[in-house]
Amino acid sequence: PLLTLIAPERETAIVRALVDLYRHEGWLPDARSGNYNGRTQGGSNAEFMLTDAYVKGLPGIDWKTALAAEIHDAEVSPADHLKEGRGGLDDWHKLGYVSVEGSDRSGSVSMEYAADDFEIALLAKELGDSVAYQKYLKRSANWENLWDASFSAGGFTGFIRPRHRDGSWLSPFTAMDSCTWGGDTFYEGNSWTYSFFVPQNVAGLIGKMGGPDTFVRRLDAFFAVPGRYDVGNEPGFLAPYLYNWAGRPDKTDEHVRTIIAASYHASLRGLPGNDDSGAMSSWYAFGQMGIFPNAGQPVYLIGSPAYSRTVLHLAGGKDFTIEARNLSAKNIYVTAATLDGKPLDRAWLHHREIAAGGRLVLTMSSTPGNWGRSDLPPSTPAPR
Repeated sequence: PLLTLIAPERETAIVRALVDLYRHEGWLPDARSGNYNGRTQGGSNAEFMLTDAYVKGLPGIDWKTALAAEIHDAEVSPADHLKEGRGGLDDWHKLGYVSVEGSDRSGSVSMEYAADDFEIALLAKELGDSVAYQKYLKRSANWENLWDASFSAGGFTGFIRPRHRDGSWLSPFTAMDSCTWGGDTFYEGNSWTYSFFVPQNVAGLIGKMGGPDTFVRRLDAFFAVPGRYDVGNEPGFLAPYLYNWAGRPDKTDEHVRTIIAASYHASLRGLPGNDDSGAMSSWYAFGQMGIFPNAGQPVYLIGSPAYSRTVLHLAGGKDFTIEARNLSAKNIYVTAATLDGKPLDRAWLHHREIAAGGRLVLTMSSTPGNWGRSDLPPSTPAPR
């Protein structure tokens, strides 16, 4: 998403290369190194890159083949699921989740497949394929099949929990369980993390967790206890910005500034983890600018800028300026905003509002206000 804003020609070339790899080799890679596909760490997440490029208007891409590539990921089982495609597809198609017996890392791959299928649905809808849209939108709700409404941890009830093929829950199990290659639970995360990983339907997740107030308290608990949240791995990237969907952008302001202060600094350990081809540093760049993308959708959440003025140089010679007035070490809360001189009461932006160029002015204060509490970011519920 950062390259899409500041180097769209580079991002277009990357996406075209992914589509060409599918055309010539039969698979979209989840990772590519030395002219070789592998390893696949979670879902078939090239879907995010392709659909993100479409909804943000990148030109010169064969979208018909791109959609075919995404659907191939979702329907055809690979010979080696660690190299490409999706493991456990028989379970995914028949059960609506990947069982412990169906694939390793069954909890995390199930959650990522649901998000990947939403990306397929979104691209299919934009390309006029209503049948595929409905099919994959419905599958994007499969995360609910791993929701154990009776499991409790840390004073909260309802968590994502892996299941066996017969429908029984994985046991023994804790919300802090995670695994590496070959494990049963969650790769580079735990149930605390993946129970918040529903970028395709945050409003539905808030309802599942008991409503906005409970959701905010649960997010607070997620960040409060060491080990639950890890900014050093991608599954938790969106988490600090989820407060915006609950009408509490002030909480996003607090946590983004706290996380950056604790995890990013000028030392030998100045990044919280492997930069993963720019993942950690681009998360930092967005956090410092004061906007953050919900990847694969044309939506950005507004946070707390670290700079009084940031200028994004966009395609076509346009600039988008983010200005933070009254900014200081204590004035971290956005309490008012304007976009191109007009009042902006929401804590999110559409991509077209950025791509057109213009000026976002944020008024900063030392205490939270009521700004951004009512006009919430969009969320797409899947049909049941």
